[in-house]
Amino acid sequence: MRAVILAIVLAGCITPSIPIPPPDPEKMTFDIGTTDGTAVFSYPPDDRIKDAVVFIYNRDQGEGIITTAGNDGSVGPTTPFPAAVHDQVVVTFQQDDQSISTCIRIKQGSQDPNAYCD
Repeated sequence: MRAVILAIVLAGCITPSIPIPPPDPEKMTFDIGTTDGTAVFSYPPDDRIKDAVVFIYNRDQGEGIITTAGNDGSVGPTTPFPAAVHDQVVVTFQQDDQSISTCIRIKQGSQDPNAYCD
C-alpha cells in the first residue's frame, strides 16, 4: 500500500516537458569567411531554447563546435568552425533529455528554408 501511495505522490511531482522546437533555417545566420574557410553561427532570441546546449556540426568537413544558448535563447555569434558555402551543417538544440536537429546546406547570411541536406 505504501508503494502505491508513494508512486501516486511521485507521479504528481513529475512535470511534463514541453518539446523544444527544431532549429528554424530561416532564423539561422552563417557568416562564412571568404579567405579562412570558417564560418560563425547566430540564432535570434527564442525563449523555448533558453540555456540549451547547441551543437553545430559540419557533416562535409567532419568538424563542429558546441556552445550554449543564452538566457534569452539567442546563440552566437559562435567561435569560428570549418565551413564553406553549400556544406551540410547540422544544428542541434538539446535541453535535458530532449534533442532536436535540422540539417541544411549553408549559404552566406540568412538561410534558405528549403535547402535541406541530402
